[in-house]
Amino acid sequence: MKCSNGAVYKTGGLYIHIPFCIRKCRYCDFYSITDLSMIPDFIAALKQEIEMTQAPPIAFDTLFFGGGTPSVLDAADIGSIVETVLNRFQFNADIEISMEINPGTVDVHKLKALLTAGVNRITIGAQSFQESELALLGRIHTAADSVSAIRGARRAGFDNIGIDLIYGTPGQSKTGLIRDLEMAVSFEPAHLSCYMLTYEPGTLIDEMRRRGDIEPLGESDAAALFELAGEYTASRGYIHYEISNFATSDAYKSRHNSKYWSFAPYIGLGPAAHSFIEPVRYWNHGFLKAYINSILQKKRPIEQREIIDREKRLLEAIYLGLRTSRGVEFDEFERMCGLSFTKRFHDLIHELAENGFASLSKDRFALTLKGMLFHEAVVDRFFYRLPEI
Repeated sequence: MKCSNGAVYKTGGLYIHIPFCIRKCRYCDFYSITDLSMIPDFIAALKQEIEMTQAPPIAFDTLFFGGGTPSVLDAADIGSIVETVLNRFQFNADIEISMEINPGTVDVHKLKALLTAGVNRITIGAQSFQESELALLGRIHTAADSVSAIRGARRAGFDNIGIDLIYGTPGQSKTGLIRDLEMAVSFEPAHLSCYMLTYEPGTLIDEMRRRGDIEPLGESDAAALFELAGEYTASRGYIHYEISNFATSDAYKSRHNSKYWSFAPYIGLGPAAHSFIEPVRYWNHGFLKAYINSILQKKRPIEQREIIDREKRLLEAIYLGLRTSRGVEFDEFERMCGLSFTKRFHDLIHELAENGFASLSKDRFALTLKGMLFHEAVVDRFFYRLPEI
């Protein structure tokens, strides 16, 4: 799509951050609060932000409700937000409307209502099917709640269902991970996300680590679980299309999240939400009260902006591209960055391919499962070879 100034835009995505949780999970560093009494004020402010936002000439094809816990909202509120968004922005007919679901917040009746409200893709945050793991992670639900939510989603009429798992918890064995993977795959989800547990500063689980209450897995044990997740899902027919994401076919890859890895434009609404319209990235106030106060003053709740210059574009193109199975496409990289990937990194990409860390073809360079295991270290080697901008 071309806009009036001649720039070419990819189809865009729209993200809505729902900043509420019944209880904060121990590992989560995304912005959320537990004061559910503020939901009405938030919804009113969100609708005002939608009306205040002037979208560029983009046809959106995804709408994603993230959080927080979007499923704490009533289905009627979700439907009202969907209606407001669809009336404000231009969307393609085949819109993907995704929503993150906490199993402890839904039943089959609510799931049916969400489908009626327009949600057509859901991701159920099971995280684990083992009670000890759920307790460690601080989840509000049980394994039985996850099973009920997944089955309820099928009965409600959803056919695009994803399941999220977290692995690499202290003391986790290969047997434990296989048990979770087998349970997840038994429900035949269209999509799986398998996230390695990280200890983000400020989270409860990082405090537990610092106090010595828990001991993280060693690097070699974590690496073995990463390889196991990739090999197991491949054996069950899943496409490993991004470091942490797997789909049964191209049609079931997360269309929305893929935008973040490909420099597609996106707009974020709600507190702490980020937006990117090349070459500008900007983000909203990270606290709900500041977000609401800004809107009450008739001002868009933008906290800060940054320009994605050539140097940042180079860094992100490599970092994000190598997270995906598509890897770095040479023509696209040169168009975006004004630099020949194969000429600049000739020796490095051949070395990595010869040692089994990557695959190299005439038009692209991508990491193998072995390479993805060392993604950060591989990316650092590219960064050291970047030219001075």
